[in-house]
Amino acid sequence: MSVDLSRYSFNAGEKTGPLADLGLLPKMDQVRLIEAGINVQDHNVSGAFMQINREGVHCNTRHEGVELLSIQAALKKYDGLPRHFWHLLDPEADDLAKTAKETLGGGYFIRAKKGVKVTEPLQSCMFIKGARVGQSVHNIVIVEEGAELHILNGCATSKSTEEALHLGFTEYYVEKGGKLTFTMVHNWGENVTVRPRSAGIVESGGEFQSNYILLKTVGDLSMYPVIKLVGENAVSRFNSVIVAPKGSNLDCGNRIELNAPNTRGEVIARVLTVGGKVVSRGYIGAQATPVKGHLECKGLILGGGSIHTIPELFSCQDGVELSHEAAVGKIAQEEIEYLMARGLDEDEAASTIVRGFLNVDIMGLPEQLKDAMNEQIATLNSSAAL
Repeated sequence: MSVDLSRYSFNAGEKTGPLADLGLLPKMDQVRLIEAGINVQDHNVSGAFMQINREGVHCNTRHEGVELLSIQAALKKYDGLPRHFWHLLDPEADDLAKTAKETLGGGYFIRAKKGVKVTEPLQSCMFIKGARVGQSVHNIVIVEEGAELHILNGCATSKSTEEALHLGFTEYYVEKGGKLTFTMVHNWGENVTVRPRSAGIVESGGEFQSNYILLKTVGDLSMYPVIKLVGENAVSRFNSVIVAPKGSNLDCGNRIELNAPNTRGEVIARVLTVGGKVVSRGYIGAQATPVKGHLECKGLILGGGSIHTIPELFSCQDGVELSHEAAVGKIAQEEIEYLMARGLDEDEAASTIVRGFLNVDIMGLPEQLKDAMNEQIATLNSSAAL
């Protein structure tokens, strides 16, 4: 769906000013952030970055092996980041990209230094407050040789925000033997338009894992991150858990390009609609051999809505192993009856099946975040969906 950029102001919205402690945020905003996977009271993190509208209000790292800066500060410090800024993404690709470049309103620069293994996640948050606010950010993530990093990225709007646009452009660089886990949780709103654009490269022996969780209504969202495995034995995995309530219009997908021998890629999506419209895409292409790739999309329709799955495999090489499976359906009555025979009522049985279907255990999330996600999934009860 096209975006009417004239409806939004990239200079509008509330002004907050610097926050030494994210616990100073209004309690109502903190609740919205918790539903996006961000607990501002959690100090067991390696660092934290927060942007509200155009302001970077908090930027702090607690680990000497991690460099965390606003994108503006990084561009100044590193002479425009010529090897990273708009290197994997094209600023002239379309009107959204052109607008993002012209109206750059912030974003972060994260660098895990060579050989550093960071066990605590680093939090980043994009937050929007106000009417018809346009938020434009550009993020750069670099995991140097042999380093390991987990970024927990939460995106949300305030409860009072009636209409907004988020343009988020992110470039990932995983160097030789590095490992990046990037977990994104969205809690936008029914009148919010969201256009993330991201691309990454993974060098020899590196690993990129993306976890995407969407359990709340969003007006219109389109995203299709692209990861290129350019070094031998590189690995990429995408895991998505998506719920589309009534009023949501989603076009989500992931693309992996296996461009070096012995690379592996996996795209796993679990999609549940309770009235929303979902297009679920997946692409794995092989330009080298031997390589392995697998696509899997399973959809569940409850209470209306639609799911359109588009799996794609491509190769011009002999000896590749690429596979896909896709399925869309509803809860089987025999599954309900099986659980009811073991003492559950019908609603409890249906809820148990949904929780098993939307399984976040595969994502390797921090326990606190996993528990919060499971609590939200549990609220998908018998109201409208079941």
